[in-house]
Amino acid sequence: MSTVAALPFLPFARPALDEATIRSVGEVLASGWITSGPKVAEFEAELSKLFAHRPLRAFANGTATMEIALRVAGIGPGDEVITTPISWVATANVIVAVGATPVFVDIDPTTRNLDLQALEDAITPRTRALVPVYLAGLPVDMDRLYAIAKRHDLRVIEDAAQAIGSRWNDRLIGSFGDLVSFSFQANKNITCAEGGCLVLSSDDEARRAEHLRLQGVVRSGLDGMDVVTPGGKSNLTDINAAIGLGQLRRLREVTRRRAELANAYFEVAGQMRLQDLGIVLPLPTRERGAITNWHMYQVMLPANGPSGQRAAVMQHMRDAGVGTGVHYPAMHLFSYYRSLGWREGMLPHAEQAGRSLLTLPLFPAMSAGDVERACAALAAACREVAR
Repeated sequence: MSTVAALPFLPFARPALDEATIRSVGEVLASGWITSGPKVAEFEAELSKLFAHRPLRAFANGTATMEIALRVAGIGPGDEVITTPISWVATANVIVAVGATPVFVDIDPTTRNLDLQALEDAITPRTRALVPVYLAGLPVDMDRLYAIAKRHDLRVIEDAAQAIGSRWNDRLIGSFGDLVSFSFQANKNITCAEGGCLVLSSDDEARRAEHLRLQGVVRSGLDGMDVVTPGGKSNLTDINAAIGLGQLRRLREVTRRRAELANAYFEVAGQMRLQDLGIVLPLPTRERGAITNWHMYQVMLPANGPSGQRAAVMQHMRDAGVGTGVHYPAMHLFSYYRSLGWREGMLPHAEQAGRSLLTLPLFPAMSAGDVERACAALAAACREVAR
């Protein structure tokens, strides 16, 4: 048996839960209070401290945070919301869910985030909000983004699902801005298994978000109940909050370790001359004021590769014991969004990225040897596919 085959499978992501966090979940289960309660309140308080004591609310997932952000901002039928096609499809689906129209604009091929000039060019009298997505944790140019929003009197709903711990000019994402949404899904830098939080611009907006997350209910006294808005049900449980509290304590350590692993990728990629194979590496850690949390390490496969090259590369790497991911296909080419009039050729940079982006393994428990193994498997797979 080969040495590679004998090694354990290396996934592209793996959550790290310490013993103290596991014990805390058991304590919640034993307490008898397992839905939203004291742990959720504690988690929200700790998150608010992290984000400069801004008002926020925790939710069952990062999709709910985005939809409620749109509702808090008053976005609805007849409104347009500008966003990127390179994101998890929830980013656009929530716009549709509130009755608004998603307007996709192309990406900057270097940052792989929204092209802010294209964004401004797409603004119409019907535009009500901008939804930037910080792909792999890398923020857009926040100064320019908010200058555009101010110029056109628009709300900004930051899809920072992947960006906890990222910074702009040394300011933590979430500690400033308009409405900022984070996800704590299983493969995020810190996780609740499932969960999210929404940072809001005022206490009034926070109260509205709280009403929307649990059926619009407002309680008073022992038996008083009123419903002030037709809300839904997206409350976080104390079980999830206990996981989140344990993870939050390790955020600085996790962010540091991910940066170390990303730097190792750059070093090994250079030694193996991956760029000679037509592989495009991500931007380095700091880019024009943006500091990523290295949620993902994504490469672009050769633009002139054969049809089906990504699937073939992924299969070769899987056979070598290395997992990969696709984040993301260009969502404007999904059947539903085609039904709204979107077609191939409309957003060429996003379409190229959607065909070529490949996510390599990156999680804190990885070793330098794992980075070398992933790069070697990628190089071998690309050479094999190019034959």
